[in-house]
Amino acid sequence: MDTKNLAPLIAMPLLLLVVEIGAILLSLPVQASGITAFEDPSDVANPIWFIAILLVFTAFLLVLIKYDMKKVIGTVIGLSIFLTFVYIFAAVVYAAMDMTSVATQAWWEAVIPAVVVFSMTAETIVATAIVFLLAVLATAVLYKYPEWYVIDSLGILIGAGVAAIFGASLEILPVVVLLVLLAVYDAISVYKTKHMITLAEGVIDQKTPILFVIPKRKDYSFIKEGIGKLGDGGERAAFIIGMGDMIMPAILVVSANVFVTGVKFGGLINLPAIGAIVGSLAGLAVLMHFVMSGKPQAGLPPLCGGTIMGFLVGWAAMGWV
Repeated sequence: MDTKNLAPLIAMPLLLLVVEIGAILLSLPVQASGITAFEDPSDVANPIWFIAILLVFTAFLLVLIKYDMKKVIGTVIGLSIFLTFVYIFAAVVYAAMDMTSVATQAWWEAVIPAVVVFSMTAETIVATAIVFLLAVLATAVLYKYPEWYVIDSLGILIGAGVAAIFGASLEILPVVVLLVLLAVYDAISVYKTKHMITLAEGVIDQKTPILFVIPKRKDYSFIKEGIGKLGDGGERAAFIIGMGDMIMPAILVVSANVFVTGVKFGGLINLPAIGAIVGSLAGLAVLMHFVMSGKPQAGLPPLCGGTIMGFLVGWAAMGWV
């Protein structure tokens, strides 16, 4: 193994582990604040809606890339990141202010339709101001200074927050269905249609902060150098891994920890969640083996497969505790 690749290969599993642990920690304020992605966590149709929205959004971005509408792409992704930060900070702020899920629902009803903003209480106004201020600052930092360590640091927050929200909103079966469908879609989009490579290159060209960047050199600058073309098989100054590759395994980790009843070690994590974490790291090891070829790889098949198998082992092991 080339020694210059050693640090990135250590950093990738550490990033995944931090996202998963962060997702477990953030799932506590997410549950306390009552913020959810789906009303019925057991509905197996939820993954279908998720995939449908993903396909529409992907097609929209590909059209924008085809017609070189860079400013529109940046605006769309920037708005998406901002709204993601709003949800994450809302969960944290509301939990910190010890508000109930009823108060959270009142917040959303008050914030989204601006016409009823005057019905907000003083406490809700303060919480809303804090949430939006934090979301604006975080988004501004990402876009004003998209260096690799800024992208990775705030990417951990985004990844952990999204995984916490979806993991606390979906029971085990819908999550497993979602991961299987996404793994199949990822393989097709990378190896068959290759449109995911086109999408990734379009995003990277604009240095849009929706991925993790792991440099191979100490003096590497994402702002100055970018990544280069993904499909040329040439040497690049940094590894990249999509944010979705970190988020999807963490969703099952959170779901296992929230919806599977049993002993929690340290009062924080149960065996199925631990198994899912170990399985995801094993899947990442398999992925990194193929990544060393220098060619784009579909990350979700090994990551989702490893996470599901790890969860099943942890679930089975609950009978031994």
